[in-house]
Amino acid sequence: MEGPELLRLWALAGLALGVSLATDPDHRVLPDLRLSAETGTIFVHELQREPFLEAFGGSEDDDAPVTFRAHLRGRPDLPRWLRLAQRGPGLPGFLYGHPPATGPGTHSVQVLAYNRRTFTTVSQLLVIGVTRSPGGDAPFQAEFLVGNRDVEELLPGPARALFLQASAGLWERGDLRVTNVTSALHRGARVPLPIEGRREGVYVQVGSHSPFSPCLVAAVSPQSRARCHRGQRPLASCYDTFAPHFSIRWCNLTLLQVVPSPSGPGPLWGSGVLEEGVAFEPPPEAAPRELLPSFLVTLLVPLAVAALLCLFLGHLMCCRREGVEKRDLETSDLQLLHHGSIAGDTRELRLMAGSRDVPRPLSTLPMFPVRPGQRPQPPGPAPLGARAPLLPP
Repeated sequence: MEGPELLRLWALAGLALGVSLATDPDHRVLPDLRLSAETGTIFVHELQREPFLEAFGGSEDDDAPVTFRAHLRGRPDLPRWLRLAQRGPGLPGFLYGHPPATGPGTHSVQVLAYNRRTFTTVSQLLVIGVTRSPGGDAPFQAEFLVGNRDVEELLPGPARALFLQASAGLWERGDLRVTNVTSALHRGARVPLPIEGRREGVYVQVGSHSPFSPCLVAAVSPQSRARCHRGQRPLASCYDTFAPHFSIRWCNLTLLQVVPSPSGPGPLWGSGVLEEGVAFEPPPEAAPRELLPSFLVTLLVPLAVAALLCLFLGHLMCCRREGVEKRDLETSDLQLLHHGSIAGDTRELRLMAGSRDVPRPLSTLPMFPVRPGQRPQPPGPAPLGARAPLLPP
């Protein structure tokens, strides 16, 4: 195997295992970048190719294919709320997600750019500080399905601003904000056919502190849902606000009313280093527990239940039997005589049939002889004893 191929496999293995690439001679590190995010609003960071291409060096790498990978520092994957999207090696990447209300803090994300032509790598540490939104989460949120866009086409800032401008035409409010953007493939949609003009579809969630407009309420009414089941357009008068840039599938419109939940102040995280002159006070030891009563209850209770069941079944099977003598005492003498005569006659017939000299039926004879070359004797005529009647005339 050639040297570049080995280097490529080593870099991919290090990326998969989360190993530091500082010892790689072809690895470069960009300065750390600090970013900020707020809960209740989508976070988007575009991974531009130019800084990484400059770090690769060389004029021949200006159009090099670059693949981005990202993970938490010291861990193999990203946080649950963060995603990485890149359509191809020649396009930029996007780190995007919706920070949850319960996740304020700092996240250190390691971004690795991989040059697919020279097998060199460049890494950069993104320190994302998540803070609570001053106004809190938007209580009224509407989720639209845009059928003529991919997720990378709605993540840039101008595209989101254009979508908010179109949404303001039907909401009639100025405090709109995009709270989340999700690809339809992450919701179970199928991959579109490779035909020009086909898109995956994007779910765009828009929030506001103002109630829903009458147009949105009419679009999700039962009458509109019934028209959607019949393949017709729902009852709404705001179709033209998104045209011609966005094709909204109004039958997939969802209105959400989020109730803010009261939450107390979270724990204050320190630096992890003790101050000078302060002694470490470990937590007190747990008091010893007496486990003997729990052990006896766990062991003796099932044994007692099993013993009671055995006694009950033994009483039913052994002590509740009637016996032959009790049955004969409760039966009339005439019926006992009748059954006794039948049993005696049956016994006598079996004895007489066993003493008859009758040849074996042909079906019971062996098909092949026991010894090779030996032929079975043909059955002879039946003896006279077999034609004799069972009872004398």
